[in-house]
Order: sequence, then C-alpha cells, then structure tokens
Amino acid sequence: MIDSLIFFGHVLFILIIFSKKWQNENLSAAFLNVGLIGIFFAVGWSLTNVLASLVMNPQGLGIFFTRDTFSLSILSVAEFFFYRMYYKDINHEESGETA
Repeated sequence: MIDSLIFFGHVLFILIIFSKKWQNENLSAAFLNVGLIGIFFAVGWSLTNVLASLVMNPQGLGIFFTRDTFSLSILSVAEFFFYRMYYKDINHEESGETA
C-alpha cells in the first residue's frame, strides 16, 4: 500500500513537471524532464535497494513496510531535496520573481 502511494506520488509529480515545462518552455523540454525523472528514479531505486539490503532483511518490518518500501522511502526523501533544488525556478516563473 505504501509502495502504491509512493508510485502515485511520482506519477503525479511527473504530470505536474510535464505540464509546467510544456507551458513555460516547449514539448521537447517537457519530455526531457520526464526522461530525467524516470532515469533518476530507476537508478536511485537500484542504489537505495542495495543500501536497504545492507540494513534490513527481505521481510522488512512487517507486511506493509518491506525492504522495497524502505528503499522507495529513502529514494523519495533524496528526490525531494534534489528536485527542490533542480526545479526551484518553476515557482519563481509563476509569480514573476527572479531568483
């Protein structure tokens, strides 16, 4: 269940970034950003899965928080800080502010 929420959050984030980049720049920039998010997700999940395997057993902490959920949680926290830095100009473009 937690895995589904994390995946849904990623899909929602991709849709938001795609529409913002398409409106502010062009369609190719929107697809490039979707590709960036997809590659970062795939590589990041692989790396955090290795870290999670060092810390916990495959069963995890119960039926709802397995090793995969733990690695996706670590990835989501890392992505939050990375994307907050990478996409900080999107909010400034909407309000007309300059960074």
